[in-house]
Amino acid sequence: MFHHLGKSLAKRYHFSGLGECGFSSHVSLSQRINKVLIANRGEIACRIQKTAKKLGVKTVAVYSDADAKSMHVDAADEAYHIGPPASAQSYLRQDKIINVAKKAKCQAIHPGYGFLSENMEFADLCRKENIIFIGPPATAIRDMGIKSTSKDIMSRAGVPIITGYHSGDQSNETLLAEAKKIGFPLMIKAVRGGGGKGMRIAKDERSFVEALESARTEAQKAFGDSDVLLEKYVQNPRHVEVQIFADQHGNAVYLFERDCSVQRRHQKVIEEAPAPGLSDKVRREIGEAAVRAAKAVGYVGAGTVEFIYDRNDQSFYFMEMNTRLQVEHPVTEAITGLDLVEWQLNIAAGEKLPLTQDQLSINGHAFEARIYAEDPRGGFLPRAGPLVHLSPPKTSENIRVETGVREGDEVSVHYDPMIAKLVVWGSNRAEALDILRTKLSEYNIAGVETNVEFVKDLCRHPKFQAGDVHTGFIDENLDSLFPRLQPPSAVLAQGVLGLILSEDLSALKAALDTKDPFSPFKTELGMRLNHSLKKRFKLNFMGDDFVVDVKYEQPDVYLMRINDIGPWRRVEGHLTQGDDDLVLRSVVEGVKTKSCICRFNDELHVFTNDRAWKFIIPQPDYIKKLSSISDDLAGVAVSPMPGVVDKILVSKADVVSKGDPLVVIVAMKMEHLIRAPSAGTVEEILCSVGSTVGKDRLLVKISEIEEKNSNNDS
Repeated sequence: MFHHLGKSLAKRYHFSGLGECGFSSHVSLSQRINKVLIANRGEIACRIQKTAKKLGVKTVAVYSDADAKSMHVDAADEAYHIGPPASAQSYLRQDKIINVAKKAKCQAIHPGYGFLSENMEFADLCRKENIIFIGPPATAIRDMGIKSTSKDIMSRAGVPIITGYHSGDQSNETLLAEAKKIGFPLMIKAVRGGGGKGMRIAKDERSFVEALESARTEAQKAFGDSDVLLEKYVQNPRHVEVQIFADQHGNAVYLFERDCSVQRRHQKVIEEAPAPGLSDKVRREIGEAAVRAAKAVGYVGAGTVEFIYDRNDQSFYFMEMNTRLQVEHPVTEAITGLDLVEWQLNIAAGEKLPLTQDQLSINGHAFEARIYAEDPRGGFLPRAGPLVHLSPPKTSENIRVETGVREGDEVSVHYDPMIAKLVVWGSNRAEALDILRTKLSEYNIAGVETNVEFVKDLCRHPKFQAGDVHTGFIDENLDSLFPRLQPPSAVLAQGVLGLILSEDLSALKAALDTKDPFSPFKTELGMRLNHSLKKRFKLNFMGDDFVVDVKYEQPDVYLMRINDIGPWRRVEGHLTQGDDDLVLRSVVEGVKTKSCICRFNDELHVFTNDRAWKFIIPQPDYIKKLSSISDDLAGVAVSPMPGVVDKILVSKADVVSKGDPLVVIVAMKMEHLIRAPSAGTVEEILCSVGSTVGKDRLLVKISEIEEKNSNNDS
């Protein structure tokens, strides 16, 4: 019933058969599941739909107001509205989702990841309503979802666990006392859930209570449970996780491991399989430990057992189990040639695992890079906004793009800021990494800040190339991962040439649209207008101004000089409309290059083979004066990102010190604390709980103490 791709065929079919999703198999599902409701959104909903379509299973989507025109809604056979954008009123509403499943006559519900995927009450409700929950039994979710319980079970099952406090007394006094016994630094973790939510590191006793309260608040919002546990913090460990599968007949296997060590805000940035540098002995031991963990709780379906791996002595410790399909499951699919969603559907229908452990093997190496709407140089804060331009790399047998958005869609403040997952496969790690770097350079996005350039720099880092990674990798290598950037003269010249030619291209299109038979414009895209030109362009890159003077020579040929320095450079080229991009083919001082150009509002994007460069086109002075904020607002706290005001921690007339907490903003499912920019008195609160605020929105105005004293003296 299942078709496994052996080593000889794996590369040929690795990513073929489903377009962007990419699998090839011949499977018939049990007749019990011919229609499935997907209780999720975005890329994971689209991912499940592709396998369902391949198997002839109809899909039903649910959507909030914010997702009415989304990709997963369009791709479904049926779609039902379930509420406002806030997850608590839509995707987390168990009653609404069950009602839709009944109305649509679905035999099963696939929860994807996040939302209700690890909610034991929902799994049990599905059982009571005679709907198949495509996931483990509620008892397994309960036992593995509460970290303190899971660690006790793992200890009895012979799975190594790390030192910590996992008991029920949650008073601050008890937790602080236990923290002192464990020693600092230590990890505070929500007992439920995952994904970095409700997780904080307390570096010392002084910062413990604040970190504890922050973890509790975030845990309550994400999982409805504020309980936490404490763990010894292993300095610079690796994060190695094992993909397991179990059926309803007592069989369980591991599909090898993934390394997810490179993280920011305790969330993964890039994953790979298999984990680099693991010996065959350790690979077998950690896999067998994961299977013991699954069997200890009567597990069924897809799950991931996560381990802390000590690089120094190659020991590993159980961290937690994610009782669902993981975000990074495609890298496991890539090295095994299997479709894990297909396995999920068949096992949920009561079938046996198709393969035994000795029939499973690793072929090649795979990476998954998560493409996020965030600002890495601004502390990895999430960003929201429209995807004005979105041009992903082309997919092929070893290139896969998993996404739930299209050009023009909005990255919403209400949900995770992930735009896509770029998955690549190679015959070995070095080859796979080369492919990943190349394909990242083909990922062109404008409209929101993204982490694409950061991931490219990460892939270039010598330590990452050597597989020398750990969970503190980004913090340890901040300077080298965020080098000071200076746009080359050739890139500035390409940008200005792109501006000139794109203006002409727009004029050409406008003229052609008039259908005027006497139009003087040529009909070939890229042909220059025949007029003289002498002009000065101003561009700003990361705070630095650049002035480019241009002299027109002849059609498509110019002389350019930057910042009144050096000789005039000969620049020529033409602009054409590609499938997704405006393609600029230029010659700067005899060097031919191809780049892509995108301009909107005051932004100019130049996408080269090496890097994407974003320039700001400065506004004229008279516009600046109209839009400027008064200098007397220097003592105002602002929102660093779009979000929803969750808490206001101060009142008018309160006296605050620099760094005191003022407001809590929730954005993209993460809690962000806004602190006082200076000492002073709260003069005015400019926001309210529940209100949506944009980036740089004024939140709290503070009268600075120094200024107040100065006024009194006078």
